[in-house]
Amino acid sequence: MTDHAFGSLDLQQSLETKLDKLVVLCEHLLQENQSLKTRESDWLRERTRLMEKNELARTRVEAMITRLKSLEEET
Repeated sequence: MTDHAFGSLDLQQSLETKLDKLVVLCEHLLQENQSLKTRESDWLRERTRLMEKNELARTRVEAMITRLKSLEEET
């Protein structure tokens, strides 16, 4: 083989190695992205749950204040 042929083989092997690394990186990033989407979804559900809980607490506190005011007015 000529030097040119060896150079082409080296270049081809180098490109194949880089391509393999890119494929591995891409797979890793896809997995990480899916994991982040799952976590985001979990956080959004938790946020919704906490907002509902907060609203319930606010409603109860308002009801207690109203009852206390009515008791105060009766005395």
